[in-house]
Amino acid sequence: MTAKNESISEWLSGGGRAIPLFKVFMPAGVLDALKDVLYSGYIGEGPRVAEFERRLVPWLGTEHILALNSGTSAIHLALRLADVGPGDDVISSPMTCVATNEPILERGARVVWADIDPWTGNMDAADVARKIGPRTKAVIAVHWGGNPCDLGALNAIGREHGVRIIEDACHAFGARYRGAPVGSHSDFACFSFQAIKEITTVDGGALACRSENDAERGRLLRWYGIDRRSKRKDFRCEADIVEHGYKFHMHDVAAAIGLEQLKHVAGNLAKHRAHAARYDEAFAGLKTVTPLKRTDAGESACWLYTLRVRRRAAFVRAMDEAGITVSQVHARNDKHTIFRESARPLPGVDAFAAEHICIPVGWWLTEEQLACIIEAVCRFDGN
Repeated sequence: MTAKNESISEWLSGGGRAIPLFKVFMPAGVLDALKDVLYSGYIGEGPRVAEFERRLVPWLGTEHILALNSGTSAIHLALRLADVGPGDDVISSPMTCVATNEPILERGARVVWADIDPWTGNMDAADVARKIGPRTKAVIAVHWGGNPCDLGALNAIGREHGVRIIEDACHAFGARYRGAPVGSHSDFACFSFQAIKEITTVDGGALACRSENDAERGRLLRWYGIDRRSKRKDFRCEADIVEHGYKFHMHDVAAAIGLEQLKHVAGNLAKHRAHAARYDEAFAGLKTVTPLKRTDAGESACWLYTLRVRRRAAFVRAMDEAGITVSQVHARNDKHTIFRESARPLPGVDAFAAEHICIPVGWWLTEEQLACIIEAVCRFDGN
């Protein structure tokens, strides 16, 4: 490794000046797994992808799982399976990555913004109910930071109005709601295995479906609409295609990495949650710094630890001086030009977006770094 690469690795691992907000987890065992796949003669979608989907079942709580090339593709595919198209409305949250909401535009539909609870960052189910209309085809609910939304209320609304509920669970791998895994409650749940998520396949994702029929249709659509399980006279030539699809599938190289990641994810999630609990205790009663609340019926993945801070710009400067990386992580989507036609008053989003900031909470933090973060936050609050 060159000196330059060593310095980058040191910084990313927290050995440099800044304590990182995110870090890529990559176990040593992945090298042997990759070697086996790379020299197997089969690196496309094959047996490793099928095995990865099987190993995801206990984590997502359903057998109807499609491994894909990204979490964004999972959202695209969920909207397609929900038959969202031109002239339809999709209710969504603006507090998320734009990858949640741009697929709505790609389908030719209109975004209808729901407000959020400013103390969780999650969609306000009562506001969703108010905004359901005759053109509403789906709701996309984002689990901010890995903390589950009120899935009971949202799915009750979906059933009442015949509207499909899509969970953007890209922050929430390993989270639970009412004792069951996130992924098992709604029509669809979309997961990301991008570089800095709870598990990574370098890039990748998964779509969990409640319906077997949706999963089977999705299995076709993720590879151009081709039925790869059908018997063909020529193994290289597809059977008749009845519905056009995409190139959204995962390949065996990514799946091999994912299989190794799954061996470690429970331990890493436990560290995230333990660090969040330390912060909860340390920050209780602070005057200008307040942690977000977590859903009573849920267990968060604690991918993010978000604070609301009255003097956010000063807080960011103080954390920078202490060598702690902080970020809002996501900016509100409704201010982007591409969504200008959907603009509407959102007081909960206003309150949240004016103050929210995320501090490091991940598996990589040492006791010394945790103590440094806690001391810096409490010192700021006291000034």
